[in-house]
Amino acid sequence: MFIRNDWYIAAWASEIGSKPGDKPLGRKILNEDVVLFRDQQGKVAALENRCAHRGVPLSCGEIVEKGIQCGYHGLIFNSTGACVEVPGQTVIPPRSTIRSYPLVEKDQFCWIWMGDPAKADPSKIIDYPYHNDSRNWPHKHDMYPIKCNYMLLIDNLMDLTHLGFVHKKTIGGNARVHVDAKMDTTRKENGLHYVRWMLDCIPPPTYSKSVKFGKERVDRWQEFELFVPGAIVQWSGATDSGTGATEGKRDGGFSLRLFHGITPETDKSCFYFWSAANGYRQDDPAATEQLFDEIAITFKEDWVILEEQQVSLDRYPDRNYVEIAADGARTHANKVIARRLAEEAAESAKKSEPAMA
Repeated sequence: MFIRNDWYIAAWASEIGSKPGDKPLGRKILNEDVVLFRDQQGKVAALENRCAHRGVPLSCGEIVEKGIQCGYHGLIFNSTGACVEVPGQTVIPPRSTIRSYPLVEKDQFCWIWMGDPAKADPSKIIDYPYHNDSRNWPHKHDMYPIKCNYMLLIDNLMDLTHLGFVHKKTIGGNARVHVDAKMDTTRKENGLHYVRWMLDCIPPPTYSKSVKFGKERVDRWQEFELFVPGAIVQWSGATDSGTGATEGKRDGGFSLRLFHGITPETDKSCFYFWSAANGYRQDDPAATEQLFDEIAITFKEDWVILEEQQVSLDRYPDRNYVEIAADGARTHANKVIARRLAEEAAESAKKSEPAMA
């Protein structure tokens, strides 16, 4: 089950073609096949990925001046899903319209609404201005198709005690430091915010490669905010130990911002959209590339673990799994998602009730 009445990332804006002849982008989202493209005005659009004539995926076609053209018999559909041209005839069949989805381009993402279009409020899309601030936060991004339920990826980001075990060579470092981190969590109606502090510790390899600290030990923070159903923003870094990081003095050391966008593809697969922004050597393109490479190594380590976890969970579906102290944020995230799912199910059931005579 998925939350449907909310915004998900469908693609990076750069993934979607922008001129006639470009190939449209086909993608399965929440078990539905959609096609993404830009119209002749450059506005992004999303339709169900099928031609109304013979059902061929429109992603097999191409972008033309009037919209998206089916690659089988040439029917053209505009951004609303209306068929605007049928080769060889002037009459458009009245049942040729296909479903369109609200799609909004913002902060280099294309956000899609898979539920009731009447409820699609673009003002509810979270802001991420760092993608538009290349001077202070130069970044690089990617997308990974991961064969696991999207909730496993959310769980992974809500419990960072795994860093010291999975990511020893990059952002992890000493496992005990992560397990003993001081954590302050604020639970919210549609997510949560937490900050982890690892004080007076040895900086992990990625940090040491990126900047030269004045001391051997640092005060390190990891600040996360989850916006259900699948967006997580992160600010992490470190400064010399005892120089005031806990009081807000976080300049002069290592600092990065990460965006994690998690969109379900199917019940057992998801898309992971992520970006890494360099906040320490902003004038050095090599630093941004190095940071991206380090984070890519890290996330690929997660990728392996998550896919193996999904295989194991499928193999042993009836086993009981224990909770530990580190599961607090993860548990709250699961409760928020469960509540949202229950609310949508109740609303759907109410709408399907027969009217009283």
